[in-house]
Amino acid sequence: MSRTAQQIAADRARYEEHQRRGLQFAPKALPGPSPLPAPPIPTDRVIHTETIPGGWYFATNLKRGEAIRIAQPNGPSSVALIAWNVADPSERLNLPDTVKVQWTTAIAKGRVIFSDMGRVMFSVIEDSSGAHDGLVGGSTAASNAARYPGITTRNTRDNLVLVAGKLGLTRRDIPLALSLFAPVRVKNDGGFVWRPELSHPGDYIELRAEMDLLVGLSNCPHPLDPAPDYAPRMVEVTRFRATIAADDLCRTATAEAVRGFENNALAEA
Repeated sequence: MSRTAQQIAADRARYEEHQRRGLQFAPKALPGPSPLPAPPIPTDRVIHTETIPGGWYFATNLKRGEAIRIAQPNGPSSVALIAWNVADPSERLNLPDTVKVQWTTAIAKGRVIFSDMGRVMFSVIEDSSGAHDGLVGGSTAASNAARYPGITTRNTRDNLVLVAGKLGLTRRDIPLALSLFAPVRVKNDGGFVWRPELSHPGDYIELRAEMDLLVGLSNCPHPLDPAPDYAPRMVEVTRFRATIAADDLCRTATAEAVRGFENNALAEA
């Protein structure tokens, strides 16, 4: 169906208004890391706690306003995360847009994680390290075979295929995974470097759902992890009822986040 001149003019005016607001908006600085050790979550807010053994995976639903704390109490272990909108799983996690529209590769406290429809899926409400990777992706059978020759190992890609299947989805529905607790940084020449000094014993991250979500997690070593042995440690996942402060930083830190939440509100109207 062709659009009328009035519709085109209205879309252009909306774009120009977004551009103007973006140019005038001063992004707020990221706060410091969340405290260690992780403070306990009040028991009356806890919904479910799960332990993911090294090499395994976990899938869960997360309702809007709930959050998950992903913690590594037994030492470092990278965790790959993917997510879909419950109401329409064709809407999924989109890391390229998350990085692009916030002008940073830093997935840390105060930032949000976008879907491929310009809406906010998660707010990062607590994070003790900022050592997360939204660029490289997870391990595969081939990368593990090259990294750990002569042994059979589980890998991120195959785990996420299993997650998708349990949720009624296929491998074609799997987005690029966010690798939590993976201290990857970009060098001046564009290559990637592993920065273990960015990680701390007991690191954790808390992600608040901004829509009803299907969430998948895989606990396998990151492909750039220099550790010589395949020895992923267990991680703890706690689903709990979150709170939203009146001055919530995630909702106001950037013009792009403000627009993302506006898009959420439009979809819910």
